[in-house]
Amino acid sequence: MNSSPAPAPASESTLGRLRWRAPATLGLMALTGVVFAAQLAATLIAGTDVVLILGMKDRAALEAGQMWRLISPIFIHGGFLHLMVNMYSFYALGPAVEHFFGSQRLVAVYLLSGVTGIVLSLAMNPRPSVGASGAIFGLLGALGVFIAIHRRQFGPGAQAQLRQIGVVLALNLVISLTPGIDAWGHLGGLVAGAGSALLFGPRLEIVPTIDGKTTFVDRRRWVTIRSRALGAAIGLLALAAFVLWVAP
Repeated sequence: MNSSPAPAPASESTLGRLRWRAPATLGLMALTGVVFAAQLAATLIAGTDVVLILGMKDRAALEAGQMWRLISPIFIHGGFLHLMVNMYSFYALGPAVEHFFGSQRLVAVYLLSGVTGIVLSLAMNPRPSVGASGAIFGLLGALGVFIAIHRRQFGPGAQAQLRQIGVVLALNLVISLTPGIDAWGHLGGLVAGAGSALLFGPRLEIVPTIDGKTTFVDRRRWVTIRSRALGAAIGLLALAAFVLWVAP
């Protein structure tokens, strides 16, 4: 299986190229945009951001059984600037991860990372929070681990890419220390993304083709490995239950 998708027509817009190469990235971005539009509409109609109130990370509400709050904060943002920063970061990272991991694995990494960030934040940060940052940190961790694993296959350029990822990661971790930013959510997402790449990420091998060229083949295809992602999700729910109802 060739890891490279078919090239998009040259006349396509940026949005068209993203849809062609990274439909899951575009879909998750669109869903986040729809949720933000619902936030604005709720504020206009009801005079308050009902979506944020009903969906943000809130320990008391989760302890009361509102389990959707383990995932809803990923798609809710505290304002237009918050939304734009996160979606720009997603636009920068998502297509690269989806190119190598495939659409289904991208969604799995994104959601597992986002929920892990929320769970760690629940354990370490009592304040309510929202945003896709934990999920996006997960994509950064997954991409970094994936490139590190495939350094030999990707050649000299891999080291430069790893340095770039390291610089971006360091800058974002420093920014995470800013008051008001949920650094625990970022850290949880980063660890989950890196773990996802190890647990169910692709493993590429260079193989020759019949025309004398070479191509990448994934020796750990999603269809044979997706049970690991399901197991990770079940384990994450168990961890959330421990944090909410067992841990002090």
